[in-house]
Amino acid sequence: MSTSSCIDDKKGSYAQSKNPLDLTVKLGPLELAFPVINASGTMELLDLATVFGEQILQNPPVSAYVPKTITLESRAGNAAPRILETASGMINAIGLQGEGLESFVAYKMPRLLYLPCALILSIGGFSLTEYEKLAIALQETLEQSLGEKWIEKVGLELNLSCPNVATYDDSGDGCACPMQLGTDPHKTEQVVSAVRKHWPGLLIAKLTPNVTDIAEVALAAEIAGADAISAVNTYKGLLLDRKTLKPFLGNITGGLSGPAIKPLALRAVYDIFARVSIPIIGMGGIASTQDAMEFMACGASVVAVGSAGFSNPMLGREITIGLAQELTERNLTAKQVVGCAHS
Repeated sequence: MSTSSCIDDKKGSYAQSKNPLDLTVKLGPLELAFPVINASGTMELLDLATVFGEQILQNPPVSAYVPKTITLESRAGNAAPRILETASGMINAIGLQGEGLESFVAYKMPRLLYLPCALILSIGGFSLTEYEKLAIALQETLEQSLGEKWIEKVGLELNLSCPNVATYDDSGDGCACPMQLGTDPHKTEQVVSAVRKHWPGLLIAKLTPNVTDIAEVALAAEIAGADAISAVNTYKGLLLDRKTLKPFLGNITGGLSGPAIKPLALRAVYDIFARVSIPIIGMGGIASTQDAMEFMACGASVVAVGSAGFSNPMLGREITIGLAQELTERNLTAKQVVGCAHS
């Protein structure tokens, strides 16, 4: 398919499309009803239920829910200030704040397993051992709760790309912070391969864009056994306090997200699609149906709403409705759009 086909053909040559409203997509053993999810750390669905009511849990605005990254131990996160709006985006340095594995499994997971949509758990470790421990513990819990059918319900995303965590390594196995793992193809391959031995379900590698060649890292993840790639996490940036001219964030640097990074994220997805054969979850500045269509054209089978979801938690649903309308007008299926910018 040529690029112009995606842009110009409203009717005619794709009138033969049998079902342009079929938005289902397969990610490993998971089948999603439509190709829109949330980016980890940008939607607290259980908290939203206190504002919008339990109906948001009964009919989530995404086809798969991705909670905040789970770490082995609880984390307080970085020093304040940790977040600030920027021109066409936002920058944050939360630092993987969270309750830790034990608390997540005890209090959050039981409710999340009742969601009518798929669940993709995000994990972040500071060593190969930590990633393995997290994967093993989560798998055991899922088997106890759902039996073998958990594989059709729950996936795992390896956060190899957080740019806001202090570096340390007391493990002895050569790893440091999640971002450093994701900048090295060899270390990425090591982590994915190690987790793959313990996790039979959907396995996703979430990559940092702060590298010379993100496609090389994606290829390493695929070779190691990843079923899909998430791209991209935030771009490392810096903001100064206007009065003091000193770094504003308590962590000094943070991760830039929002519309400001969209062209960069599109390029990353485009490059990855040309190198790997597994599905891509595209993210980075998605705030409209048009944004989603562009990521799909560059090669994303699924798109993830991130920063824009803070101001509009229902954006995923709105984008899905828009996709259905756009595909109907163009007489296209979603699968026909994916990667069409490459030919």
